[in-house]
Amino acid sequence: MMKRKYFSILWRTIVVTLFTLQTSLLSGENSDSNLKLLADIPFDMPVIQEPVFPEQIFDIRDYGAIGDGKTINTHAFASAIAACADAGGGKVLIPAGTWFTGPIHFKSNINLHVTEGAEVRFSNNPDDYLPVVFTRLEGIECYNYSPMIYAKDCINIAITGKGIFNGQGEPWWLWKKKQHKAVQELYDAQFNGIPVNKRIYGTKEAALRSPMIQLINCKNVLLEDYTSKNSPFWTNHIVYCDFVIVRNIRILNPEHAHNSDGLNLDSSRNVHIQSLYADVGDDAVCIKSGMNEDGWRVARPSENIIIENCHVEKGHGGIVFGSDTSGGVKNIFVRNCFYDGTLMGIRMKSMRGRGGGIEKVWIQDIKMRNIGWDAIVLNMFYTASSATSRSDTPPDFHDIHLKNITCQGARDAITLKGLPEQPISTITFENITISANNGLVASNAQDVKLVNVNITAKEGPIMSLKDSRDFLIQGASSTGGADTFIHLKGEKTGNIRLIDNDLSNVRQKVLLEKEVPVGADILDEEKL
Repeated sequence: MMKRKYFSILWRTIVVTLFTLQTSLLSGENSDSNLKLLADIPFDMPVIQEPVFPEQIFDIRDYGAIGDGKTINTHAFASAIAACADAGGGKVLIPAGTWFTGPIHFKSNINLHVTEGAEVRFSNNPDDYLPVVFTRLEGIECYNYSPMIYAKDCINIAITGKGIFNGQGEPWWLWKKKQHKAVQELYDAQFNGIPVNKRIYGTKEAALRSPMIQLINCKNVLLEDYTSKNSPFWTNHIVYCDFVIVRNIRILNPEHAHNSDGLNLDSSRNVHIQSLYADVGDDAVCIKSGMNEDGWRVARPSENIIIENCHVEKGHGGIVFGSDTSGGVKNIFVRNCFYDGTLMGIRMKSMRGRGGGIEKVWIQDIKMRNIGWDAIVLNMFYTASSATSRSDTPPDFHDIHLKNITCQGARDAITLKGLPEQPISTITFENITISANNGLVASNAQDVKLVNVNITAKEGPIMSLKDSRDFLIQGASSTGGADTFIHLKGEKTGNIRLIDNDLSNVRQKVLLEKEVPVGADILDEEKL
């Protein structure tokens, strides 16, 4: 027995050593392309290397899995993952077939590979997801049902392959109607300082749903190629993670799948998302950082994030920030994305009580069409929250830059909505073309530059500003024959500059309400 144990330890040591050497060599091969990518990013960001795994395969069939779609395989998945981890890591293979299971829990150095032709169907019996695990639920730490795929404190992990993860979420979606009491209780628990280990749920009465895939406090992560569908709640939830690559994944949830966000980045950093496709019942890609007092306590921002070449159809928002922004969101770069038929295209939302905020964001080269509500909205007055807030601490939106954006068809072109005590500030729009029913509407915004912003609005003025200051509008034009170009309201409005705009299609350039102060420096190009 001693000899067998000795050789087992020796073999594991050899595997880990060779794996470490391989990782180092491959990191060098990938560094040049990664550095070229980072050269285009407007903030400092470390190189993100892909995780590398030992060339060992652990087929779930060898651990008792049966792919008939009926036999529950929870134990077989756990056994294959444990054996792979004990051997120093490698690939846990899910071959073609239909694999019914409860939760899958990760260990370090595991690549869970779902082969093309394989479908993992998760049980929708809540009892299969007990005992409860540590989680973050809508920005608040607690203990709840296990996610369907769960990794905590893992290093060097991946979910890959062209197969399907099916959450079979229909029964869970009905819980949306009865969760409000528990949600408010959770909000009150964080406000009252109740320790996290006392915030225990995981009951049908509380009805708090877990994400389909949740990674917490993991490092060196790859999510690639798979399809996830019919999630009970948020689909891919990345929490407190560092060095993450998401590439070529598909997310499919029906419209009535309440809160079925595609990908949520939550207080995570150094993330690169590429070529994601989403058709979901809520936001496609959403960046968050904790809710209210609990977000301030944890104090971990979402930062250093690249999102590119994504395609979103339907759902609530293409790229969304918030509403839980309490830990802060910064250093975000989004480019080359297409949003078709979403309710909103680019959306930033928060509210009094959140604190934190959004800053240092660059969004460019975006195409949109058939947007149901706002093409672009920055809203610090968000009210559609799951439970009431207990604080008046305002968020802060500033240093946000959008350029090279087109939208063919929306209800509202651009909405900027700050707070009286905390205006939205330092915002730039450049080379924006939008056709919409309504134009740009701003309130409590300051230090905003609009350069070559061309809005065709079917109704009302092209731009309407209330209690907003320090706007530069340059190179604008409109082909819609609007009655008024800019409508100014509010006693705080002032220093609005119009330079080199083509306003030949509008009857009047400026409509000034009587409450706007006399001598408020409303300037157009004829007076400069």
